[in-house]
Amino acid sequence: MSNLTATLNTNGVSLNGNLNNNTLNTNLNNLNNNDLVDDKEMIEETPEVDINISNVVCNFSTRCHLNLRQIAMNGANVEYKREQGVVSMKLRHPKVTASIWSSGKITVTGSTSEDEAKIAARKVARILQKMSFKVKFSAYRVVNVLGSVILPFGIRIAQFTEENRHICSYEPEIHPGATYKFKEVSATLKIFQTGAITITAPSVDAVQSAVEHIYPLVFVFKKPKPAPINVPLRKRVLMDNNLNEDNKIISVHKNKKRRKQFNDYSDEDEDLIDEEMSNNEDDY
Repeated sequence: MSNLTATLNTNGVSLNGNLNNNTLNTNLNNLNNNDLVDDKEMIEETPEVDINISNVVCNFSTRCHLNLRQIAMNGANVEYKREQGVVSMKLRHPKVTASIWSSGKITVTGSTSEDEAKIAARKVARILQKMSFKVKFSAYRVVNVLGSVILPFGIRIAQFTEENRHICSYEPEIHPGATYKFKEVSATLKIFQTGAITITAPSVDAVQSAVEHIYPLVFVFKKPKPAPINVPLRKRVLMDNNLNEDNKIISVHKNKKRRKQFNDYSDEDEDLIDEEMSNNEDDY
């Protein structure tokens, strides 16, 4: 009972208990508004970003020799690449692609989680097992995970690279993003000035650890996000604040007039032009 009272008193609530009547009377008059405001500010300042896992690569071994020609003849949704010595098999659920070698090594790509990757790998093994191969699902492991995150602010890449030059490289002539290597979890991050970051790591947990590590480092060099450039040119002109309403109306009317002139052009005019050209050739 004393522990509960101490916990509530730290938040500004006093608790009075009457054990004989088994009733509790709560006094809410001693709430501290400043503490509540501080709690709200702490909640708002806590960063929350969504990590999108777009690809999980895994491989396993069947511990037997695989006849690629037999797989290509009897399998569904398969492609036999004879020059490369590999068969590509695609599944619909989950939507993955498996690369099969005759040695029994199989690589599965396209999953969006580690659980989905293992399910897809076992499905591929089961399909091969039904083709009379003595498949044993073994040596399974996740080898690569690709994730991405979009921060709510832009990043000054040049200053960030200058501050972390020993583990970060930035060559704008070759690639628009800075490359940051997080050796503790063997992760490689591509950081862009728009606030987008792509992470390549050996596991999903490593991707999360890399994001938690890089966020406070780039937060120091934050800047407002750049304006989107995928807006059509005409809309950007009409959205310009320097234009007044008259100029907007005039520009729209000019575009309509040009469309009308273009639509009035018919095939008969084209025939007349061809006749004039032929007459000029006869003159010569």
